[in-house]
Amino acid sequence: MNAGPTTVQLVATVLFALAVIHTFSTRWFEHLAHVHPKHAGLWHLLGEVETVFGVWALILLAFMALYLTPHEALEYLNSRSFTEPAFIFVIMVIAASRPVLDFSGALLSWLARLLPLAPPNAYYVTVLFVGPLLGSFITEPAAMTLSAMLLRERFFSPQAPNAFKYGTLGVLFVNVSIGGTLTPFAAPPVLMVAERWNWDIGFMLQTFGWKAALAVFVNATAATFLFRAYLKRLPTISAALARLDVPWPVIAVHIAFLVGVVATSHHVVVFAGLFLFFLGFTEAYRRYQSRLILREGLLVGLFLGGLVVLGGLQEWWLSPLLAHLDNSALYFGATALTAVTDNAALTYLGSLVDGLSAEAKYSLVAGAVTGGGMTVIANAPNPAGFAILKNTFEDGAISPLWLAIAATPPTLVAIVAFHWLPG
Repeated sequence: MNAGPTTVQLVATVLFALAVIHTFSTRWFEHLAHVHPKHAGLWHLLGEVETVFGVWALILLAFMALYLTPHEALEYLNSRSFTEPAFIFVIMVIAASRPVLDFSGALLSWLARLLPLAPPNAYYVTVLFVGPLLGSFITEPAAMTLSAMLLRERFFSPQAPNAFKYGTLGVLFVNVSIGGTLTPFAAPPVLMVAERWNWDIGFMLQTFGWKAALAVFVNATAATFLFRAYLKRLPTISAALARLDVPWPVIAVHIAFLVGVVATSHHVVVFAGLFLFFLGFTEAYRRYQSRLILREGLLVGLFLGGLVVLGGLQEWWLSPLLAHLDNSALYFGATALTAVTDNAALTYLGSLVDGLSAEAKYSLVAGAVTGGGMTVIANAPNPAGFAILKNTFEDGAISPLWLAIAATPPTLVAIVAFHWLPG
């Protein structure tokens, strides 16, 4: 008979629930910053979605230090792996650098010109289709960063209709979550189980990849059709995409850094060293650079680091829950649970359950990626897109409720693709 949860596990679960509630309450803290200017700095801090899990993780560690001992709290912290938060910080900064963005924008613009659509429509559908699928090769965080930056440059502005911004954001989050499943090394929830379950690239393409590509295409096409009236009013092409001012050798070096970091994503010492060389290179060729998104990247790293700390003590209730669901219930249960916990953590906990059938393994991972666009915490790359695009929304905040509503239609498309299509 299994022992019940410890006091620390119970407190961690309560704090995790409060952190989830906090993510839905950031607009209230921003309101407090306006009505109580004396402590506006504190309220603005608590109103930043990216700080939420970091704040509650700090509270958990303080509780552990007082209830247990500081040494035990430190031991728990050292037992957590922060490679993924560090990787996402580094890949965000490099992928959002001007040479990479200019090259990506020019490449997608060229692809868009091959489509029989008006230029703004063609570029929009290309970013929402090709961008997320790139996540299967350059990793989902890099694909999210590139896609979000290109969307912000070309389509997002404070004056853009809210329906357009939320609708696009919902499609982007869902498409990135499922678009990284063509390979076994790019999507965090797949990466957590691929080696343990012997899922290679052939298996991923046959079982997940073609369904993901189809769903991404349908979502991107539907969004383009839905917002065709707004897209029609936009200029044909932005000045930034009309030319490529950065020299090719500089672009090549940036791409090499990007590839090097992706290739060493499991080895923080290596990709951190590459990042330091990257910073030196950008300083040496400053005239070809724009502002590096260091602040945004650090905030996203803090968010994910807090999620790692709090999520590490949720196994006591998640694993038994996953172990007692049939395949269909497991799929929809994983889809729902992903909305309130990181989908990589969910699949990792599922991989610890002994005796899962091949169908159950598929249901768990498919459900985890299906629900990856519903909230900012559902998929590790989401905070990156959130941080890049939030300032184009009213009061610099994205409503979690409207995001969930906007992500529902593309999520339903993903459900059809992963749950009802054969194969």
